[in-house]
Formats: sequence, structure tokens, C-alpha cells
Amino acid sequence: MSAIPPILLVGFGKMGGAMLAGWREQGLARAVAVDPMQPPAPGPEVQVVATAEEIPADFSPTAVVLAVKPQSAAATLPLYARFAGSAVMLSIMAGQTIRGIAGLLGPGAAIVRSMPNTPAAVRQGITVAVPGPGVSEAQRELCDMLLQAIGKVAWVEDEGLIDPVTAVSGGGPAYVFLLAELLEKAAIEQGVPAELARLMARQTVSGSGALLAASTEDAAQLRINVTSPKGTTERALAVMMEASAWPDTISRAIAAATARSRELAG
Repeated sequence: MSAIPPILLVGFGKMGGAMLAGWREQGLARAVAVDPMQPPAPGPEVQVVATAEEIPADFSPTAVVLAVKPQSAAATLPLYARFAGSAVMLSIMAGQTIRGIAGLLGPGAAIVRSMPNTPAAVRQGITVAVPGPGVSEAQRELCDMLLQAIGKVAWVEDEGLIDPVTAVSGGGPAYVFLLAELLEKAAIEQGVPAELARLMARQTVSGSGALLAASTEDAAQLRINVTSPKGTTERALAVMMEASAWPDTISRAIAAATARSRELAG
């Protein structure tokens, strides 16, 4: 028996593709994916069409996943308003508010707004979701199932929290990748061969993330566990934790990203 009921996926980019792959792993009854580029269908249960008009007339999705680029929302979403009365509309579009989406789909649309991140590609994402007015418990549970296929899911009731969520977890992978990039560069500056520098940086970041995920201790304690008194790590952290260094920089960076998210949401 399929775990995932019929789904209409609007947009087949990296995140949409990651979600579809996760659903297939859990057992997908049937899906239609709409994308003008028409990538190859990843399985017999998935039909890929180029436009909304090509969706089979007999296809009745339980959920419509809105995975188009935010700037395409105004032109694209009204094409799917006909499903708003029967399917929950699950948005993964950054910067598009529930109110704005409802304005494009109609006032009766049941909308869940969510913000996943790119580790979804390896089923290690984190998605924060907020239900809009009129979303039933069954629809919320369905959206939770769809999002759990790509990682962990957390729910909030205050849509305003999506802006700092976007800043922290939505953009967070880029910050972690920057750390790996800078560790690699710094190792090379200290004479480490480039290939070894890259291996060390990548494995240190990914291994530390795995340890953090597996540990019951908080991040601060794990940092302390690595830091021997008067040792090399303590010396490095003394530089990074100066008031004008990481503590201030990270706070300012997240504040800037949160402000930008609010600007995009209008």
C-alpha cells in the first residue's frame, strides 16, 4: 500500500526533485510534476508535463506542492486555483506569504507555508512549517509526511518566525559551506597540500555535524569538550570569539538575512 497519496508537484528544481525522490522511497501512489523543461520521469508512477493544461483531467491530487521560483508565483499559481478547493497547497517558496499565496489561489485555499533547506537532497534537511487558516488536521499531517521524506520537520503557529528561520536554516548550509571553504584555504596557507586540506576541511565539518546530531549535549558543551586548557584549540577560539569576531558577525549576518526575508515578503 502506498504511503504517499496522489501529489501534484509544481516546479521540478533541486528541491522539488529531492522531495519527489523522498516520496518515492516511502511509496508514492501517483504524482504529476509540472515543469516546462520536462526532465525525465524518475519512475513509472510519475508523469511529467510541461504546462498546467497538460495535467490529466482525471488526476485529483491530495496535495499540490508549490516549488516554483518565488518571482514566478504571480504568473504561475493562478493556473492551479482549480485544485484549491480539494487539495492542500504546500508552499516551499521563499518570501511568499500565506496571504499573498491566497490572493493568487483564492480565499478558500488551504495553505501550508514551509521553508526547507538543501540537505533535503540527502534526506537530512530541516523544514519549518506554518499552517494557514482553514488547514485541517488531516491536511497538516499529510504535509508533515511529505516534508519528513526529506528530513526533520518543526511546526510553528506564528508565520513571522519564517523570516528568521529562512535566515538561520534556509541559508545555514551556505554558512557551513563557507566554513569548510575557509578552513581549506587556511590549511593551504599553513603549508598543507591542497588535496589534504580539502579532505580535512570537508570531513571535519561533516563529521562534526554528525557528532552534533548524535549527541545529547548542546553545541556549547561539545565545543568545550574539544578545547583543552591552554591548548591549540583554545588559542584559536580566543581569536574567533573576540567580541568583534564570530559572536558579532553571526548575529549581524542573521539579522541582515532576516530583514531581507521580510523585505521580500513585502
